[in-house]
Amino acid sequence: MTPQTTSPTGPNPLPHTAESPDALQSPDALQSPDALQSPDALQSPDALQSPDALPSPDRIEVLRYSAFTTDPAGGNPAGVVLDAEGLDDARMLAVAAEVGYSETAFVTAHDEAARRYRLRYFSPRAEVAFCGHATIATAVALASRTGTGELLFETPAGEIRVGTSLDGGLVRATLTSVPAHSHPARDTQVEPVLRALRWNRDDLDAGLPPHVAFAGNDHLVLAVRSREQLAALDYDFDALHAIMRQHGWTTVHLVHREAADRLDFHARDPFPVGGVVEDPATGAAAAAFGGYLRALGLVTEPLRVHIRQGEDMGRPSDLYVDLHPDDPRVRVTGQAVPLPAP
Repeated sequence: MTPQTTSPTGPNPLPHTAESPDALQSPDALQSPDALQSPDALQSPDALQSPDALPSPDRIEVLRYSAFTTDPAGGNPAGVVLDAEGLDDARMLAVAAEVGYSETAFVTAHDEAARRYRLRYFSPRAEVAFCGHATIATAVALASRTGTGELLFETPAGEIRVGTSLDGGLVRATLTSVPAHSHPARDTQVEPVLRALRWNRDDLDAGLPPHVAFAGNDHLVLAVRSREQLAALDYDFDALHAIMRQHGWTTVHLVHREAADRLDFHARDPFPVGGVVEDPATGAAAAAFGGYLRALGLVTEPLRVHIRQGEDMGRPSDLYVDLHPDDPRVRVTGQAVPLPAP
């Protein structure tokens, strides 16, 4: 595959997809579909709809939403399939590849009375354990049809509760992550990534050291001193893809802190292991980043962090991260708006 890079010039209407989404990622990078199955995910099989009552795979309805925005021209697009009970892994992967967004969410079982749903996520290349923006999109799609309130999603990463409410006529959703944690990244992990990014150690913010952070899946966190350098991101797609597969990272979460006296950040998230050059909004990485800030001792009282992402791609997104010093879970809030079918 020809090496691919992000382009710092000109807005991109949708997340870039890589040219060769042929092979699924190795189990070391993104878990295999078989490994992600959770036979205990929903405890009430009698309440779940029979696949026989659902549309055939040839008549799959894919809803399209842009998450973490109120403007269809911004945010991160996600596909949502609300009636995926009859679809096997290969069909879900094929649908995700056809949709072409960084992730598509599939509701594979549900108990509507309990507002409990089994959710799986596929990128154009592989199944992923957890996806924040597709979770927000699915919650908004369900709340728009069944009413606002709390939803419970059984995901391969664990239970994710999502609260929904109306805000200015739009549905706002807040997901609560699995317990987040973070640990320092080794030099042997960081140096190859810096080479792939065409950065060096002097470019990094010494006050925000490199970490591997988790809130459902792993993300390498690197903080850069210069906003201009973040905006000019131009990385080696193939080299970063290989490094991320080796370590099992879902994205590399690149951040710039706007000012030392507040927790407002700009972010960019390369996602080559999913077949996408960059994500305009990454809820899973935002949740992991919340765990990172807590691990650094920066969360001494309840606080809200604002992450501005996608701006350099022409799809600005706003993610709000709520943290508490005594709670390892992270709450990520955003809205989502429907997109027209192509």
